[in-house]
Amino acid sequence: MPNNPHINSCTVSYDTLNCFNKLTDEELLYMEKNRLEINYKEDETICKQGTFASHIIYICKGLVKIYVEDDAGSLILKILPKGNLIGLSALYDGNNIFPYSATAYQDTKARLIDIHVFRKLLKSNAEFASEIINVMCENSIQTFGRFFSLTQKQSYGKLADIILCLSDRIFKKNEFDLDLTRKELAELTGMSTERVIRMLKKFKDDKLIAINKKTFKILDEEKLQHISQYG
Repeated sequence: MPNNPHINSCTVSYDTLNCFNKLTDEELLYMEKNRLEINYKEDETICKQGTFASHIIYICKGLVKIYVEDDAGSLILKILPKGNLIGLSALYDGNNIFPYSATAYQDTKARLIDIHVFRKLLKSNAEFASEIINVMCENSIQTFGRFFSLTQKQSYGKLADIILCLSDRIFKKNEFDLDLTRKELAELTGMSTERVIRMLKKFKDDKLIAINKKTFKILDEEKLQHISQYG
């Protein structure tokens, strides 16, 4: 959570992207003429790891999973709500491919901005470039926290992290409908589906959360924060 001093594994980026506010009307028009708007169905691939990155992708609506994969399996790096960008790592000249894959967790609308146009705007508008640097720095900090949690925290701490992050950064309230399956929730914590189901029952029995089908409600945020910090 943003105000917590401890390292957490929050995989969810803030929905606070302000970089486009730094563009002039002329620059915005230029960008609008060089973008596409595409709707993706749930579970549809948005971009594939290792493929050519011809566009920077802005999420207009929905929820997206970002992950790396190989023959041994996959690891979720983060999930992104609307207002976030995909593909910024492909902006520098030494890299022109996506280093990760992105899949729609739910029906998603995205704008694909030509990467050459995006680079030109970075070079011509210092304030815009500064905002993009801030976004990339935040992404790095999130990734550091993510890997710290995956390697150092116990199972209950990982699960508490995810629940709190979904509440604070996606839904922005303590009661929310979670469209993710238990399997998808397990992927976020790096644990088995069976283990996550058992731990959710434990959280429910301990009156930390209430669950009614897809509806989650945080009943004791302070205790969840403690579990998130100390596992």
